[in-house]
Amino acid sequence: NMWLTCQMGIQVPQGKAWIRVGPETRRWQEGKCMVYDTTFEHETFNESPDIERVVLHIDFWNFVDLSPTEVRAMQRVYELREMFLRAEGLIETGDKL
Repeated sequence: NMWLTCQMGIQVPQGKAWIRVGPETRRWQEGKCMVYDTTFEHETFNESPDIERVVLHIDFWNFVDLSPTEVRAMQRVYELREMFLRAEGLIETGDKL
C-alpha cells in the first residue's frame, strides 16, 4: 500500500452516500472518519438528489516502504491528478474556501 486515505463526513445525506472499497461498502456519517487503502479499486456515490456529500479528504503516503524513485513517481502522479481535477472543475482551490 503506497498510501492510505482518510475521509471524514462534513455534510452527508444520512444513509445515502457510500463508498465501496474492494468488496466492502460503507456509508459516511457526519463527524466520523474512515480510512481505506487507495490501491484497492474504489468508487463513491451519493444517492441524494438535493444534499451534496462533503468530506474532508487526507492522503497518507507510506514513505517508509517506498524507494526515492517510487516517491518521485508518486509525487508526479499526484501532481497530474490535481492538474486533471482542476481542469475538470472538480477540485476547489484555496481562494474558494
